[in-house]
Parts: sequence; C-alpha cells; structure tokens
Amino acid sequence: MSGVSPRPLVAVLDYGIGNLRSAQKGLERVGADARLTADAGLIADADGVVLPGVGHFGTCMRQLRATGLEQPALAAIDSGRPFLGICVGMQMLFEASEEAPGVTGLGVMTGTVRLLPDGVVRPQMQWNRLDVRQPDCPLLAGLTGGAWMYFVHSYAPDTEERFVVATCDYPTPITAVTERDQVWATQFHPEKSGDTGKRLAQNFLAAVRTDQCRR
Repeated sequence: MSGVSPRPLVAVLDYGIGNLRSAQKGLERVGADARLTADAGLIADADGVVLPGVGHFGTCMRQLRATGLEQPALAAIDSGRPFLGICVGMQMLFEASEEAPGVTGLGVMTGTVRLLPDGVVRPQMQWNRLDVRQPDCPLLAGLTGGAWMYFVHSYAPDTEERFVVATCDYPTPITAVTERDQVWATQFHPEKSGDTGKRLAQNFLAAVRTDQCRR
C-alpha cells in the first residue's frame, strides 16, 4: 500500500450471519470504501478490517470457520492493521463463551464471555451510557463525557482490566469497549447508535488513515 487514499479500503467480513450490511453502510457513511467480502486477497489488501456479528456465539464461530475467514481475520490482526469487532464480533475475539461450551473463540484477548448476571432483563436491549476507563483510547476520541450507545446482548466478556476501555452500568459494570493494540471491539452497535455511533466510526476510520501514513 502506498499513499493515503481519501476513501480507505475497509473489509467487512462476510461469513453469512446477521445483518452484516448495516455495518458496511455505517462505514460508508463516514467515508470508507467499505466492502462486504469473503475474499481473502481483498482482506489482506484492506487498510482496516471489521468483524460484525449478531446471534449465537457458537453459530457465528462455526460459520466464520466454515467460510474460511478465521485465518484471514487472525492474519489481519497479526499485521497490526486497525481491526474492529462489533457485538458478537467482539465476543468472538475472546477465548470462549458460556453460550457455546466447547466452541473456542479467536483468542485475541484473554477471557470468557459470560451470561449477564441474574436479576437483570436479558437481553439488555436499550440505550446505555458509557463509563470510559481509558480516555486516551483513540476509538473513543470526543466521546469520553459519557456517550450513549445502543446495546442488544445477553452475554458480555469477562476479561483482564487492561483490555477494558469502557463499561456500562447494568446495574453492575458490563464490558462495553475493549482494546488490544489496534484491535478494538464494542458490545454495542455503533451503526444503530446515532451521532455517537457515527463519531466512533469516524474515529475508527481516522485510525485507519493514521495507520496508512505509517506504512
């Protein structure tokens, strides 16, 4: 890759589960050349990669593997390019989930995805406010004052504190945003979160452009 494209290429991994096109459209709205793809070559050439997901952890992991996209996803992460997991796409970055015992995740971050605690409504299907733990996270630039995001989930990662960028109160802290180098993930749906979600998508794209300049 040479130079900085005015519309960076972002590969949205198409493994056939859920409304993947909504994530693609959200990135297009902020200026990305976002392509829904299962082409390993295009993924390798992309400036940034996004792993969306809705539904069941086990089904999503099995489908990612069945479509041959597990290794391209891991290769993109290993390359250091900006990578964003969304909702179940976030959960897939962890080692395992209580939702699907015996099914391994991508293992990019340590920890297990666990059912939301007893006594709360499951799924959490509402707007909720972020409690930002790491204000220097580039994904949350301009959103550290308590942005509201839209959540739809019954499970959330239980992980090391060093990976947790933001939580939400439900009513105990629930992991909402994680970070490991240039791998970010959100339990909420940015594309369904109005102007605050749009700002987050813009921040991801800014990170993609910054990474382009380094290469």
